[in-house]
Amino acid sequence: MKFIVQALVSRLVETGNLKITYPDGTCQAFGDGTGSPVHLRINTKRALRGLALDPAYFLGHHYGTGDIDIVEGDMYGFLKAVFTGNPDFKYYDTGWNRLLDRLRYLFRWVREKNSVVRARRNVQHHYDLTGALYDLFLDQDRQYSCAYFERPNQSLDDAQLAKKRHIAAKLNIHRPGQSVLDIGSGWGGMALYLARQLGAKVTGVTLSDEQHALSVRRANEVGLSEAVTFLLQDYRNTEGPFDRIVSVGMFEHVGRPNYLTFFKKSASLLKRDGVMLLHTIGRTDRPSANNPFIEKYIFPGGYIPALSEVMQAVEKSGLAVTDVEILRLHYAETLRHWRERFMARREEAKALYDEKFCRIWEFYLAASESAFRWQNLVVFQIQLSHDQQSVPLTRDYIGRGEDCLLSHEGNPKAEPRGARRYPREASL
Repeated sequence: MKFIVQALVSRLVETGNLKITYPDGTCQAFGDGTGSPVHLRINTKRALRGLALDPAYFLGHHYGTGDIDIVEGDMYGFLKAVFTGNPDFKYYDTGWNRLLDRLRYLFRWVREKNSVVRARRNVQHHYDLTGALYDLFLDQDRQYSCAYFERPNQSLDDAQLAKKRHIAAKLNIHRPGQSVLDIGSGWGGMALYLARQLGAKVTGVTLSDEQHALSVRRANEVGLSEAVTFLLQDYRNTEGPFDRIVSVGMFEHVGRPNYLTFFKKSASLLKRDGVMLLHTIGRTDRPSANNPFIEKYIFPGGYIPALSEVMQAVEKSGLAVTDVEILRLHYAETLRHWRERFMARREEAKALYDEKFCRIWEFYLAASESAFRWQNLVVFQIQLSHDQQSVPLTRDYIGRGEDCLLSHEGNPKAEPRGARRYPREASL
């Protein structure tokens, strides 16, 4: 098995400064010696065998179990060496790994059939971890999705606020009291923002007990419990109609077999002149299977779609696409902040769980950042409606809306700015 790993890494790392120590004690250098040194140690034969047979799964798995260690540098540095050492070659370009990827793609429907019961169980696997864990690395509003970095060196909290502002402007809420459905409302930050800044009446739905309890408490604490209602229920059981629908970071958990159900349900819940904004991770290349490590340890039942897969379902749902924006590298920067914050407070995470948990999450954050920075993942923001005249003709209204929201955020005593902001532009 050693020669398989050697051959693969030799092709992956032509530049950089990587060393690997094998279970027999031998050490091999890869790359041209440039850049920060990284040293990976494979402690057991089972880890060596796993890397040879299925690196996409066993690298993270055996790092979690301690069968693999980083003795110089860190896991992010190792992944950088692997993904940037030879841009013309990827590990899945080899025949065996290409076959594994194809088999996972063909049988992905087995994991993605998210019934109401199974969807709740999958969500609880990740989002019902103790809130103290998420407090270690998320922003103050607990936004667990891609931030929107408007400028270099912007803080995580500012970028997450900019994300909410950007989405709110695209929803084009033009008067107080308009009803909004937040599908996958998380810890309530987006719903509370829309109620506070726009005077919207928001219903948020989540399947996480932890998220629901905190959302309700937050709404009560800031005096918005009459404007925002949080429900512990599946979106498929929600009743409408609504003027606006927003969904941020939830679509990845829907599962490809349920895409048409998702969009048909959204279409039935959205008023004829309504607007929907979907914010989801997507891939820039062809449809493929999820990373098997992420599937098992982090997000069971999830799937990251190609844009073509999303559009096929939209086209059959009765909704029309009115705008698509691709957020490039924004999630890479978001994950960098999360990874650095998590590593700075790693001992606190270990006190909450254990060493294996910390190693798994260290790998999860590093691998996810790598996927957005050097591989094929981006974020899609897709705006939908029944009527093409539901939003203004040009995209200028988004910038104007963001400017108005920004000024309103600095004046917390101001009336909900939906009453004063861009009056709805005349339809053609």
